[in-house]
Amino acid sequence: MITTWWGLALLAVGVSAAAMVVTALVARRVGRVSVVDVTWGLALVAIALAMAVAGTATPWRRWLVLVLVAVWGCRLAWHILRRSRGKGEDPRYEELLDGGGLGVAVRKVFLTQGVVICLIALPLVASGHSDLTAWPVVVLGVVVWAVGVAFETVGDAQLTAYQQDPNRGPVLDRGLWAWTRHPNYFGDACLWWGIWLAGGAASGWLPALLTVLSPLAMTYFIRNVTGAKLLEKTMSTRPGWDAYAARVPLFFPRPPRRP
Repeated sequence: MITTWWGLALLAVGVSAAAMVVTALVARRVGRVSVVDVTWGLALVAIALAMAVAGTATPWRRWLVLVLVAVWGCRLAWHILRRSRGKGEDPRYEELLDGGGLGVAVRKVFLTQGVVICLIALPLVASGHSDLTAWPVVVLGVVVWAVGVAFETVGDAQLTAYQQDPNRGPVLDRGLWAWTRHPNYFGDACLWWGIWLAGGAASGWLPALLTVLSPLAMTYFIRNVTGAKLLEKTMSTRPGWDAYAARVPLFFPRPPRRP
């Protein structure tokens, strides 16, 4: 058992570093940096497991947080692996690397994502170190997490059905995609706010303050850096996109508007 905050934090850093080293080796072998997207969720599951096993805080809450992270991370990893099987490099990473080799990939992708994983894992460290002080906040966190999982799972399923439809239009504007242009990314952010509530905020005001950077960073990155905004650079060239973007919000959902 590890009784100190810094001890658990160093354990999380070690797990993240090991995950990125293994991913870099795999990426070099298969010739695709985008394999890091599969590692993203699994690395956080591994950190949550490490906190549940090595932590000393309220036992049932440690394992609950592990379950919340595992359901998200394993589903996301499987979805990305299945979607990318047999395909080449993700255009987003091609643009980011701009023809650079492994050294550029290590600096711009693996090192960056390893650091971000450690930042996102702050509520997991709190759940392993700090005892529970407010169980209703845990309940609220589970509810918010469930909303996020629903948006992410249903959004991904609707996107898969659209891609397999031979009569699909140029833009997916049905279901959750009529509420937000990126329901899966919104769900990702939402469920991490739920994990923060259950793992950080429920531990008291100080752990809540120290760990709120996690959902803030997750929301910022998937909306403005590696997720929605980056994807829209390629999506915006499709016919009908401008009209779709004019009536459907980028990220935060709202009821559909008439065309």
